[in-house]
Amino acid sequence: MTTRVWDYLAEYEAERRDILDAVETVFDSGQLVLGASVRGFEEEFAAYHGADHCVGVDNGTNALTLGLQALGIGPGDEVITVSNTAAPTVVAIDAAGATPVFVDVRAEDFLMDTDQVAAAVTDRTRCLLPVHLYGQCVDMAPLKELADRHGLAVLEDCAQAHGARRGGTLAGTTGDAAAFSFYPTKVLGAYGDGGAVLTSDAAVDRRLRQLRYYGMEERYYTLRTPAHNSRLDEVQAEILRRKLRRLDRYVEGRRAVARRYAEGLAGTSLELPRTTPGNEHVYYVYVVRHPRRDDIIERLRAYDIHLNISYPWPVHTMSGFAHLGYAEGSLPVTERLAGEIFSLPMYPSLPLDLQDKVVHALREVLETL
Repeated sequence: MTTRVWDYLAEYEAERRDILDAVETVFDSGQLVLGASVRGFEEEFAAYHGADHCVGVDNGTNALTLGLQALGIGPGDEVITVSNTAAPTVVAIDAAGATPVFVDVRAEDFLMDTDQVAAAVTDRTRCLLPVHLYGQCVDMAPLKELADRHGLAVLEDCAQAHGARRGGTLAGTTGDAAAFSFYPTKVLGAYGDGGAVLTSDAAVDRRLRQLRYYGMEERYYTLRTPAHNSRLDEVQAEILRRKLRRLDRYVEGRRAVARRYAEGLAGTSLELPRTTPGNEHVYYVYVVRHPRRDDIIERLRAYDIHLNISYPWPVHTMSGFAHLGYAEGSLPVTERLAGEIFSLPMYPSLPLDLQDKVVHALREVLETL
């Protein structure tokens, strides 16, 4: 049986009745756009996080873009973030008209090295954009202190951190706003695209609702500022409402897989994920590290195991961002990690026999290197 990093079919089979009932609920409602399901999900997702407002949008990339715009970030501004992330983090900064500025990550947990951020601040810096990567949280305390000192906005990228906590505080509840993706692979995933922005700032909430709806006031169709259509779909919102009630169960399922990997791969030459003290990891992906990564991935294909790399090309090395002028070696930890990290299969419904297959195959391959 082919083993992939992610699959939804077993989960769908277990939840089929609820998912199809969600679809029927929307189709029977008489309102297919910005109706009760979007409003309900926004209220429930905000309540889960203890936030005042949630604005549903069409995908995680636009959650970031609109979040930046709602915070007043635009042309001429700089946004400090990391290069060891999915490209949409940086694409969103560019889409808002701002310039991304990169700091390196920490070798031990692959998260933003917050000690480097102060030196990256210039008179054009307007926003800090930490990425809560792979399922655990950046330490927000020094970033919040720096932002308060310099009058900067903070937008959290929580696409990979639904339900993750640091010091008991949920990802997405420390900054001025937080962007989430509900792409199907996520810890809280839709059956298609979806995204949301959390905030407890009423002015940011109001601005977001205009930006996702052409720049109009929804009720009166009064154009405030030209924008695009970035609405969350009713069907996806209703599915997300149902799945939100199971989010904590999904997280525990991922942690159970991570524990099984940690036990089965202990003592090998693989560097396994480390949970930073104070963090509660949700294992969006289970990222391991080895200097002979490419050999391992190639040999695992003989076992019909096909793995991903998150991420093989740091954003600052991509041709689309060559104009930023980052030379090779400018982010040494990020660049070194890109040649060594890879992801093992990780999702709550991953069968035990497939978990054992991955562990057994990896141990055999590692012994022959």
